[in-house]
Amino acid sequence: MSSTPQAAPAAAHAPARPFLVWLSFAAVYILWGSTYFFIRVGVETIPPFMLAGLRHLIFGFVFFAIFRGATRERPSPAQWRTTVVTGHLLLLCGNGVVSWAETRLPSGIAALLVATVSLWMVIIEWLRPGGVRPPARALAGFVLGFGGILVLVGPAQLGNSGRVDPLPALALVFASLAWASGSIYTRHHPTPSSPLLGASMQSLSGAAGLWFVALATGEIRGFHLAQVSQRSWLAVFYLVIFGSALGFSAYVYILRHSTASRVATYAFVNPVVALFLGSLLGQEPVSLRMLLASATILAAVLLVITAPHGPSATLEEEIVPAPGEA
Repeated sequence: MSSTPQAAPAAAHAPARPFLVWLSFAAVYILWGSTYFFIRVGVETIPPFMLAGLRHLIFGFVFFAIFRGATRERPSPAQWRTTVVTGHLLLLCGNGVVSWAETRLPSGIAALLVATVSLWMVIIEWLRPGGVRPPARALAGFVLGFGGILVLVGPAQLGNSGRVDPLPALALVFASLAWASGSIYTRHHPTPSSPLLGASMQSLSGAAGLWFVALATGEIRGFHLAQVSQRSWLAVFYLVIFGSALGFSAYVYILRHSTASRVATYAFVNPVVALFLGSLLGQEPVSLRMLLASATILAAVLLVITAPHGPSATLEEEIVPAPGEA
């Protein structure tokens, strides 16, 4: 990552209304933190890649039509190429894998592991051609964060509680790496001027990949509508309307009217919300191991997002949603 977090240019946007700023922060904290629990509810009776594909297909079709008409922007072939690449990295390898992992792991654990996106972005931004070496604090956060992952997956009886299944845990680390790679890719390739138009194009591209995987893995062949519970349909509705539409709109608003350091707080508030909701509504266990790992990983994220960054990055480039959220 590059420079000290700065506010987005105020001249380009309408003046902020304090009430709307606080309401938008609350929406990003609560709505995005809750998406992990609702993914868990959705995959109870909907196969994971179908769930993610359905969510992003609906969002993509509806919002592409709305924002294509509202902005009258005509996406170029180069912009479509960017959204095809990022749609597959962010939504297929990111959101789709998160959905699959939540068939095997509690939603709170998934949210906690997804928080490592911030850590991966430090390393990818450094290693890419022309990248910038991160400050020592960010590197320390990277090391600390992966120490937290090791707390989750071993040793076997730490804190008198069994370790987290390593396969879905590693899948979530991969999902976070893919999400971070797609986020860095977006910074350096053409995208529409409207963030919501770009998000809808990404959703359409990612949905195509998600449905292809659902077909290739037999999810579609073995699926019957009658098997879907009312809870899972409500989860789909919640993820599309509250997780994607309202959550992303609130996120775009605070990007334009707040500072990077404040916006970035969602990265460690969301896992706390997810752990709380998973325990309260889903009866997911909270062990000493989880608490130790949570404290370690969230401390690492805090180190990374408060580290000084290079002067070239804008607020929109520095802060990106994570794979379970957008």
